Amino acid sequence: MKRLIIALAFVAAGLSSVFSQAVVAPLVRAAGENFRIVRLADKLEFPWALAFLPDGRFLVSERPGRLLIISPDGSRVPVTGLPAVRSGGQGGLLDLALHPDFARNGLVYFSYAAAGPGGQSTALARGRLDGQALREPQVLWTMPKRSGGTNHYGSRIRFGADGKLYLTTGDRGEQDRARERGDAAGKVIRLNDDGSVPRDNPFVGRAGYLPEIYSLGHRNAQGLAVRPGSGQLWLSEHGPRGGDEINLIKPGLDYGWPLTTYGVAYSGARIAESPTAPGIEPPKLYWTPSIAPSGLEFYQSDAFPAWRGQLLAGSLAGQKLALIRLAGDEAAGQELILDGQLGRLRDVRVGPDGLVYLLTDASSGGLFCLEPAR
Repeated sequence: MKRLIIALAFVAAGLSSVFSQAVVAPLVRAAGENFRIVRLADKLEFPWALAFLPDGRFLVSERPGRLLIISPDGSRVPVTGLPAVRSGGQGGLLDLALHPDFARNGLVYFSYAAAGPGGQSTALARGRLDGQALREPQVLWTMPKRSGGTNHYGSRIRFGADGKLYLTTGDRGEQDRARERGDAAGKVIRLNDDGSVPRDNPFVGRAGYLPEIYSLGHRNAQGLAVRPGSGQLWLSEHGPRGGDEINLIKPGLDYGWPLTTYGVAYSGARIAESPTAPGIEPPKLYWTPSIAPSGLEFYQSDAFPAWRGQLLAGSLAGQKLALIRLAGDEAAGQELILDGQLGRLRDVRVGPDGLVYLLTDASSGGLFCLEPAR
């Protein structure tokens, strides 16, 4: 009904009301709910992130360096005004987040691979969305140390319940950087919405630490979610060969990579002497073999009552959407909602309508929606 109302609004504006959506699966039964899978848009080139505009349209990033506005009828227009994005390997235009006061200020935040002397690094910028253009673009933060590799950018961004902006960074394929105090690689970064460093960050004033670091010891975190009610920050990250993790992030803690891991090197060689160590925060859940976790989101709505309060985790290599059931602050088990029906799942978001939206990671990827079905 909500999308029908939106479509009628587009008719009033003189735009097409014909949906280009297609029902991919009319009835799926999983994790205590019945739903159908609907494709809302196709032919997206390696889409990475999704955000919901107040007027019912979707903002979607494509890794090669394009930002799109997609209407409910599936039509799309490019957004101009992006800074220079270096596309290649795992790098490009990556995550998106709207400012909590977007309806007033129009600010869109995005992470991307930026090039400069010495190679590339993860960067964070923002601009004011004005029609089909980003006005007044600003680079808010750039990883100080660049490298020549094109993998492990991390790059998930979320606004926390505290109004601060959280950004994950990968180790850039140089694993020891994840635990180096003066290096931003392999960390969770915490910033004010203008890119400045909050005074209450855990390492502010501590010798040798970058003040923007919030937690360390992460390999390549590509899922980040804020838990409704508590405001807790939960994170999913790629292990090497095995050892993908779900972590509850707390300020100043060390999550171990590469000192601890449940995985091994791609060659089969051992990386860590033990998966645990004193002073290291253990994961709440880990996957061996790897599923390559990506989008992460808490479900807190009425469309799917059996999923309320639980964690949705998408995966790339695993091609799965998992429902992770929580008991307090512990993972109490998981059930599969999807298993290979759509392919590699890059992003998972819950819309204002309570429906679950997914982006698939492919050269001709798509935007999909899970809707209740009877």
